[in-house]
Amino acid sequence: MDLRDDARRMSEWLTRLRRDVHREPETGLHLPRTQEKVLGALDGLPLTITQGRALSSVTAVLEGGRPGPVVLLRADMDALPVTEQASVDYRSRIDGRMHACGHDLHTAMLAGAAHLLAARRERWAGRIVLMFQPGEEGHDGARHMIEEGLLEAAGERPQAAYALHVSARHWPGGRFATRPGPLMAASDRLAVTVRGIGGHGSAPSHARNPIPAACAMIGELPGALARVVDPLEPAALSVGTLHSGTAANIIPETARFEATVRTFRRSTGERLAGELTRLCRGVAAAHGVDAEVRYVNEYPPTVAEPAESAFAADVTRELFGADRYEEMARPLTASEDFSRVLEEIPGTIVQLGATPPGRDHHHAPGNHSPHVEFDDGVLADGAALYAALALHRLALAPAPAAAPAPAAP
Repeated sequence: MDLRDDARRMSEWLTRLRRDVHREPETGLHLPRTQEKVLGALDGLPLTITQGRALSSVTAVLEGGRPGPVVLLRADMDALPVTEQASVDYRSRIDGRMHACGHDLHTAMLAGAAHLLAARRERWAGRIVLMFQPGEEGHDGARHMIEEGLLEAAGERPQAAYALHVSARHWPGGRFATRPGPLMAASDRLAVTVRGIGGHGSAPSHARNPIPAACAMIGELPGALARVVDPLEPAALSVGTLHSGTAANIIPETARFEATVRTFRRSTGERLAGELTRLCRGVAAAHGVDAEVRYVNEYPPTVAEPAESAFAADVTRELFGADRYEEMARPLTASEDFSRVLEEIPGTIVQLGATPPGRDHHHAPGNHSPHVEFDDGVLADGAALYAALALHRLALAPAPAAAPAPAAP
């Protein structure tokens, strides 16, 4: 199989596509310019394409030369609300938006894989679903695509699903990694509004200041985490916003804060939801104020089917050599809405180090940083791995049962 050589021959095209997407980043569920670029990149291939109704998704189905099972490959396409500070000549042209998580690379890689797979379609049996997804960054685009029929796009559900994700600092450039079981954390959000009684800053006894109560709640959150989560179980809680007040001499009516909560088991999140809610309401009562507490389940944990992670590791080593692969020592506390797909279909995510050459990945700006840079040199390898995962998985799957012969007249 000459996938790597064919992918390398596409390197210039892959780089051009990736940089075109990078220059015009779009956020959220509606990415019309990005969708247009993807459709252009797929133009001329023998695909059955469906565009999303509620979002700018692209679902493309490629049929092989013979009937067979279904495999799904996914790339996310959306950017982040970040102002780019990286010193590259293809910087974002849109203020306040940037491809700071590498989704532009994923998009180009999967488009490249579509060309590699289409060129070989007479040699393999089955169907491959190419999932180009908006809204991964906080908009649950995978759920929307599933609701619009993604998993039935090929006429039957996929037997396996795979995604790639680049990293600017977790692994050296060109190194692949995955693991069985938990890959990434669930993401939940704690949102608290503390309501007091406003007044003059010179007369606090005539008011009920919500700010000390909110601060007391925030100070108690680590203790709540320790009471609920086993010390050997990974979990994280970080307060990301705190807003209140307009002037030093005005006691405000309300104070608001939000925190992200990361766990690896839904049961842990459920216990934390109850504990954090009780805590905040109890602190509010002690301060003589009220608290509106919302605990929002955002994304479930991303859990790989162990056999599929082992399979992906084998394919990676076969394609690139054992020195290009390592097993992740531990899951990441970041979250992923590909978890929605993996709740329905066995599969995995393979991580790919994309630190630019000459940089120590340990000290490089990480994903979501305004200074992050990714190496276009990994694009061909990513496209080749996407294609190899699909082709090897289809070759492993049993062929569909033949239709019974018609009865003799």
